[in-house]
Amino acid sequence: MAEEAENNIWPLPRFFFEVDFGTGAAVPFQEVSGLDTEPQRLEYRHGNNPVFSTIKMPEMNTYARVTLKKGIIMSDHLFWDWFKKIKMNTIKQQTVTIKLRDGEGRPTMTWILNNAFPIKISTSDFKSDADEIAVEAIEISFEELAISNG
Repeated sequence: MAEEAENNIWPLPRFFFEVDFGTGAAVPFQEVSGLDTEPQRLEYRHGNNPVFSTIKMPEMNTYARVTLKKGIIMSDHLFWDWFKKIKMNTIKQQTVTIKLRDGEGRPTMTWILNNAFPIKISTSDFKSDADEIAVEAIEISFEELAISNG
């Protein structure tokens, strides 16, 4: 039993998270997806290389679109207000922070999306025979991803 108390390393649950759009207040979301990053790959071959293959090297990182989904709440226009600030060649970039929390509510992992801006807003289908909540989603693009523990 003493060994169990000392070995208190457990995977974190994925349901206890919060999102901040730079306002300092957490916005409740149903789902966050797309926190992916992948370096582009450069392939080249020296002209005098005796091996019949290319050399592969990492290039710049690319980031996926992050999708945030939440229930539609009356008089909550957070997504649309941000989206309406996009004009020809002007966008309102801001920092979006996603925090995964432990069982006691302390942030354990933090993803910071720098220079984020909305690129798509969508709503769920409406059906007269469904008993689900209406959901809206926003897809955001960003320039840099910073990850921290604790």
